[in-house]
Amino acid sequence: MSQVENVVGDRVLIAVQAVNISRLSTHPVPTVPGTLIVVAGAGPKDSNGAGKSSFIASITALLGDEQWRFASGAKAVSELLFNAELASGAGGRQWASADHGYIVGVFGPATAGEVPEKAAAENEEQAAHLEGGELDGAITVWLRVNQEAPHLEIRWAEGVHLASAASEAERVARADALWTALPRSAGRRDVVARDLTKVLYGDRVRCVSFLSTSVRSKVATNLLSQPLNEISPERVFEAIAALTGLDAELEQEREARRDEHAKRVRAAQAGERLAEFETESGALLTTFDRRDQARVRLADALRCWRGRQARRLSDAADRDEALAAELERHQASAASAGEAIAMVKAEIATLKDDTLDRQVGEARKELATLQARAAKLDADRAVAENSADELRGQIPSLEDRRRFADGRDVPAAERELTAARFRLNEALKALGVADREVASAQAALDDAEGGPAAAQLNALTSAGVAATGLLDALDVAEQARDLVEVDALRGWPHEHAVIVDAAELDAAAVALAALPGSVLVSAAGVSVVGAFGGTATGREARIKAAEQRLNRAKDAQEDAAQAVGDAEEQVAEAGRRLDGAQAGVRLADLERRLAERRARLTELTGALTELTPKVAEAERQAGALDFRARTRDMESERLEGRRARHEADRDQARGQEARVGQERAALRLEELAREWGGTIDGAREWLRALPEEERPRTAEEWWRAAERLFDQAQRDTFPGEDDEVPEELAYLLAERAGRTAREQATFAAVCGSLASYLRGQEEYEKHQRRQIETQVVTRQRDLAAAERGAEEAAQLTSVHRAALSAAIKARLGRVAEEFEKLDTSYGGYGATLEFPVPPAPADPEQRWQWRVTPKWRRGEGQGFVPYNRRANTALMDEKAVKLVCAAAIASSGGGNLCLVLDELGRNLGKEHRREAVALFRRIGETYGITVIGALQDDMEPYAVDACGQYIKLRRSSDAMPYNEPPVIIGHDEHAERVRALAAFVDRRPSS
Repeated sequence: MSQVENVVGDRVLIAVQAVNISRLSTHPVPTVPGTLIVVAGAGPKDSNGAGKSSFIASITALLGDEQWRFASGAKAVSELLFNAELASGAGGRQWASADHGYIVGVFGPATAGEVPEKAAAENEEQAAHLEGGELDGAITVWLRVNQEAPHLEIRWAEGVHLASAASEAERVARADALWTALPRSAGRRDVVARDLTKVLYGDRVRCVSFLSTSVRSKVATNLLSQPLNEISPERVFEAIAALTGLDAELEQEREARRDEHAKRVRAAQAGERLAEFETESGALLTTFDRRDQARVRLADALRCWRGRQARRLSDAADRDEALAAELERHQASAASAGEAIAMVKAEIATLKDDTLDRQVGEARKELATLQARAAKLDADRAVAENSADELRGQIPSLEDRRRFADGRDVPAAERELTAARFRLNEALKALGVADREVASAQAALDDAEGGPAAAQLNALTSAGVAATGLLDALDVAEQARDLVEVDALRGWPHEHAVIVDAAELDAAAVALAALPGSVLVSAAGVSVVGAFGGTATGREARIKAAEQRLNRAKDAQEDAAQAVGDAEEQVAEAGRRLDGAQAGVRLADLERRLAERRARLTELTGALTELTPKVAEAERQAGALDFRARTRDMESERLEGRRARHEADRDQARGQEARVGQERAALRLEELAREWGGTIDGAREWLRALPEEERPRTAEEWWRAAERLFDQAQRDTFPGEDDEVPEELAYLLAERAGRTAREQATFAAVCGSLASYLRGQEEYEKHQRRQIETQVVTRQRDLAAAERGAEEAAQLTSVHRAALSAAIKARLGRVAEEFEKLDTSYGGYGATLEFPVPPAPADPEQRWQWRVTPKWRRGEGQGFVPYNRRANTALMDEKAVKLVCAAAIASSGGGNLCLVLDELGRNLGKEHRREAVALFRRIGETYGITVIGALQDDMEPYAVDACGQYIKLRRSSDAMPYNEPPVIIGHDEHAERVRALAAFVDRRPSS
């Protein structure tokens, strides 16, 4: 079915309801069209946090403000949904964020209408179905806002259809039910964001706005948010473009430049692709040519390999003949050396007699025995001498220590030491008693000096009786301090008086019996413990007694300390006597041991003197026998040397035989013949048939030539490091890498694998050559088409830019006309706009930046002055309001326009706020513009007097996620419409 357009038509917005939108209450809010509507707030601390910005933002979304980018899905509208974490401090735990919500608008006729008498009955019948009713010519539009795409869905129905219930939660549930009951707006589906303005308003501009960053990320310059002369001409144009809808047309121009740029890029890319393909195909054809060359070089490499095999076989045959003659010579040398070895062995056998060896062994054994005995005797004598010297060295110190014994033996000295230690312990005990007495006396003196009732309080505390000083318990009032004689409270009995409980009076008296003169105060009265025996019972007497006790204790402490020192000296003297007695005992033992060492030393000296001649005789006999044995050994060594030389000659001959045999075996004539594939004579014949310049080549030269040709063929076949090599060939190349022998062993196999690969690629390369020729023709044709498309796009962009430039100038010219009318109509001398046409930017992503310079006359007949010249604040504020209204009027196209402003009058001076706000109302009522402005606390007193409707959103605490019911005060000339709307707003759903 075809989609309807301009559903709302000429109707104006007369009521708004928000469900799950920010923290806004679900209560419907009536609106008075064609006047100034101010939206104030009362948050927990000030107007912030009441949801003003969210409220006016939801109205702009309902009225199709293009700054929401409906063509792109209007995803930013979903940011208006209720968010628990932002709604209150504990919202994340107590509340759940909304995944969808509703913005509901009731649109009524702009002219007065009557409500038929039968409307009430008809409304009752329809209330059970759609919770709505009839209002002459009214229509209700529902926008469902979703967290997920589609972010906007639109439905509508004739009449008033608002969610009404007793509580917020019930109204939310009722809204879901009403949405389900509403008919789908586009047959089987709903109208979504991209068709909102066309379907609801027929592409007519119904709303322009300045919103804050709290509800939308992309914000147009607000001409009222700062002094007008501080805004650059570029930002002035951006603000007017946002108000007049030029944003979309400028975006279309940028899209045209992007399209032109994209087509030019495609043309350039087509040229680059052609050049790249020609380069790549040229490289590919070069590769094919190299492979053809590789086939030729591979055949030459195999021929050189054949020459190497022939040369190796021929050279090996010549070498084998020379080795056979050399082998006969080495065999004859080995036989001659064997005969000489036999003759030397016979001579050595005659010298091999062991009689002399036995005699030499016996003589050496006897000499070793005698030398060992002499060494032992000498060592024992040295030990005895050292021991005697050590004992003699200890005698003087022991003799000195023995003199301290004073003739006492060890038991007597021990008894004296025990008695001295006992006397020391007794003196230490007496000193401890004296120290404790000094501490006790000092504590008593401190108590006596510590305060008037210190001794009494300490005694009572020790007895477990709770008490406090009388003077401590007294608290003289401030007003009575001058009347009390402070000196009268000092002295007895006040200073020695303590307060106790009446029940503990007797226990306190007993505890203070030792402190006569103490005064006890309780509920039972005042009592004095003991009596005065004289002046000694006073504080001075107690201090004097404590000092005397302390002096006596210190004297006793000094006597005890002197006694301890005397006892310690006696203990030290007894210890020295005991050490002297013990030294006498050790000296007697030492003299006995020294006599024994001297007798042993005499015995060892005699034995060593007797053994010395025997050792000398044994050394003489052993030397003679050694000389005879050395002479015989020298002759034997000479004969052994001769035999070793003959054996070396024989071994050398045998080694040469083995070497020659190994060399003949290493020649591998049979294997070389098999590799050649023929006989030795055939190989020699093949070499003789070579050209003259190739005949002298050695096998190594043939190999280097073959290897070089193969490497060239391989590089021609696989020129790049990343080229894909067949698995078999790659394996063979990896196996032969790094070792010449391995390279030669696998040369035939790797040549065969490469030849097989080249044969397989030959047919493919022929096909590729034909494909390349076809591709070059096709890509040249694509390049020509892309270049034509780029030229056409450039022409279209130029035409579009010219048309857009004319449209912008016409729109700005209309704004200038309206600016002139408003200025002359409301106290000015005339105003205009200056807007030169700027050049288009070269960057396709850069916006076409225009500059608008507002100008006005400051007096009758004067010339226009630019806005950025110095002027008074009131004039700047007035011109800014007029410019905003002029842009709004120019963008309306004669329809019912809504101008939405956030932070209304934030920059206006206090003395001009009321006039500026009143100007908004007069212009709105004159031109049929509904001006909705959110304001801060400081603007509220000025706006209340000048507005046509006052809306105050309320939220008393941060703990409340939703607002309280709003306060609405307004005036509408159509009283019947207001009453009819109120009836549906106050309706409760039937149970």
